[in-house]
Amino acid sequence: MSRRRPKPTIHDVANAAQVSVPTVSRVLNNRYGVAPQTAARVQQAILELGYESSLAARGMRGARTDVIGLIMPDMDHSYAIEVIRGISRAVTGTKYDLLAMTCGRKLPEERGVWEQQQIQRLSGTIVDGIILVVPDADEFRTDYPLVVVDPYRQSTACPSVIGANLEGAAAAMNYLTGLGHRRIGFVGGVRHLQSAERRYQGYTEALAALDIALDPDLVATGDFERDGGFMAAQQFFALDDPPTAVFAANDESALGVMDAAVAAGLRVPHDLSVIGFDNVPESAFSRPALTTVDQSISAMGEAAFDMLIQLIEGRPLESRIKRIPTQLIIRDSCGAPA
Repeated sequence: MSRRRPKPTIHDVANAAQVSVPTVSRVLNNRYGVAPQTAARVQQAILELGYESSLAARGMRGARTDVIGLIMPDMDHSYAIEVIRGISRAVTGTKYDLLAMTCGRKLPEERGVWEQQQIQRLSGTIVDGIILVVPDADEFRTDYPLVVVDPYRQSTACPSVIGANLEGAAAAMNYLTGLGHRRIGFVGGVRHLQSAERRYQGYTEALAALDIALDPDLVATGDFERDGGFMAAQQFFALDDPPTAVFAANDESALGVMDAAVAAGLRVPHDLSVIGFDNVPESAFSRPALTTVDQSISAMGEAAFDMLIQLIEGRPLESRIKRIPTQLIIRDSCGAPA
């Protein structure tokens, strides 16, 4: 008869990660003073050993808390706000409460470790399930109900909600080429994010369909921020043959392009057409109102909540990937090339 393997201790984690016990404790409690590389090493040791902190050990695994955890990036961003709005709408009228945690201004290389730390802290003790919004990590090791909104990589390993990014980008490009544009600039999004890659793919495929050569000078790597769109547009405007239209991978970037156009003395849409992606509320109130692709961000939040409840209640999912349709919203920022 084999003996049960003893549960790993905090000392085992410290030894495996080659750090001190206080350092492990700081990582577990999400305290400052631990280098990102060290925290990642400790987190890896925790996962490999199957270590559970005292908080988790005290948790009653069979008990429900009726609380849903929400782990997400900075809530200053319009995208995040819309996701929260959708989740909050779905929670209303149910027995569940929502516990939101944000990474604030953490550096990109710190966010993946921070996300996994929060999953470890919350799972099975404080919340019944977790929704992750645009996580930096692309793999999550947990046995608890977890749904991801807009993951870095599309995978059936973790239930996720995504937008129909390729189809939306194709609709945006078809609209611009249908107006007669052939010199179309593209402001991309965060590198390696699957939604940004799909939007770029829609851009390149639309050009190829019309036998328009891809011009590297018309492609700028953005960061989904307004300032990034502004700087990308400045690069386009400095070209000997600047674009007559710009497709930005999100509305924040598109609004930055419009800011740059104003600063350069260009009129939108008379001198430059601009189209975005997301349909955040601000897009309807810009001057001119921004033509964009609506990916129903709040609906993505609602869908994530519905999927999570199915997992919590042990009901099978129709699909581990929920794709939300997109729709082109035509407003006033696009016209025929001059």
